Amino acid sequence: MPNAKKGLRMDLRTLILLLSALTAVVMLLSSYFASYRVQRQLLIDHALESNRVYAAKLASITELFMQNALKQLAFSARNLPQALNDDTPVREETERLLAQSSAFNSTFVVDNQGVLRAISPAPLRSIVGQRMDSPGTLEALRVKRPMVSSPFVSAANNLIVVASQPIFSEDGRYLGYVGGSLYLRQHNILEKLLGEHFYQDGSYIYVVDAERRMLYHPDPNRVGMLIKTNSLINELHSRGNGVQQVTNSFGVDMLAGFATVPSTGWGIVAQQPLTQTLAPTKRLILDVVELSVPLALLAGIALWWLALTITRPLWELAAGARAFDRPDTLERIHGVRAWYFEAAELKRALLFSLKLLQERIGRLNQDAQTDPLTGLGNRRRLDFTLSLLQADERPFCAIVLDIDHFKRVNDQHGHDVGDQVLRALAGLMRTCCREGDVLCRTGGEEFLMLLPDASLEVAAVVAERLRLVVQDTPIEPVGAVTISLGVARWSGGVDDPAQALSHADRALYLAKHSGRNRVQVSES
Repeated sequence: MPNAKKGLRMDLRTLILLLSALTAVVMLLSSYFASYRVQRQLLIDHALESNRVYAAKLASITELFMQNALKQLAFSARNLPQALNDDTPVREETERLLAQSSAFNSTFVVDNQGVLRAISPAPLRSIVGQRMDSPGTLEALRVKRPMVSSPFVSAANNLIVVASQPIFSEDGRYLGYVGGSLYLRQHNILEKLLGEHFYQDGSYIYVVDAERRMLYHPDPNRVGMLIKTNSLINELHSRGNGVQQVTNSFGVDMLAGFATVPSTGWGIVAQQPLTQTLAPTKRLILDVVELSVPLALLAGIALWWLALTITRPLWELAAGARAFDRPDTLERIHGVRAWYFEAAELKRALLFSLKLLQERIGRLNQDAQTDPLTGLGNRRRLDFTLSLLQADERPFCAIVLDIDHFKRVNDQHGHDVGDQVLRALAGLMRTCCREGDVLCRTGGEEFLMLLPDASLEVAAVVAERLRLVVQDTPIEPVGAVTISLGVARWSGGVDDPAQALSHADRALYLAKHSGRNRVQVSES
């Protein structure tokens, strides 16, 4: 029996190693899992919000297009009452409407009896004089006000949306209306507005009306279809705008943002695959593993050495207990207690180190791209943004700026005041930028602004506005400072976007050597 009990005893050295290894593994796995979950949710939230903002922007553009189209028709409606009984000027007005813009596939005039008086283009004029009984025509005759019709299928099997303006005589009698049509299954301005915004990551845009009919889709065969099983489309018009994670018709999980066009009730949905959104998390986890595994190996070696060190005084303590009557036992026990205390502190220090590692991993994504002094992006953020713009072939303007005679500020007031000036300039940059612009501090007193989709003229206006704001804003205790700015543009294509930064740097150099406190635009 004593031998059996003895056989169940575990070596203290092995127990310490097993417990320490288990603790390290659990902490590492918890750290990996927490890092993955946090980064995953950040990517999902960012993608959902980006899609919502993008859908809202397209809805605003579509609304502006519809309002402009109605204004064009309103101009014609004011000119037609005097000429409505003469076919020639009425036909000429439809030709002018069709030729002045690409808004419509056809333009036409219908009198108050529903009879077609004129239509352009010329191949459609064979139906002039016929009574129109399409849903769009009947709706316009009924409401007698500016409107955009619900989509309907014409006699020629075209899916059509009609914009119309009523025609009234000087005494207020309703004479008919002038209208323009969009053929949704053919090339039209709506397709140009939405179809050119395409990304190589599975993202796409689609548009549905209030009846859940597909008005635009990258797959032309789906235009005109009535969608019945999509939960997002079912709730789209009651919610107006927002975000939702959905599964599309092919069973692919998508991250969708949506918005509604006010004048038509159309819903615009921008969505991208969940798998593409989460692709960067794999790289992050690999980076975390590469960072933590060497530290874990070093910790394992340290633990092995500590186990050897700890067991030796503990065995001495057991030996002292067996020799309780020896005069040196008290001294030996005091020594063992000291070693045990130190071992406990080392273990606590190890756990504290692992906790610090976990917290640092949690801040890895944010700290890697943020300048700690100003809160603006750093060079990593700049390089990441440039790679995205280049991948999307999205043109941008670069504004490079720095503070004139900044060395004087540091020499006269000290570096703490210099840091205060840098933070104040960063705040002024935020007030002068547009939504979607990227602001970075590239070093010292040097800053950079990226303006996606901006022309040189717009960028120059932004740069000049910032220059004036900085010039007119005192920064205590320094007073007013000035900045010099260089502006350049990257138009896309095969050129390296870094060339635009080089051109902006050269423009900044010219601004400095031309007297400072000025904006220099590079035409290269």
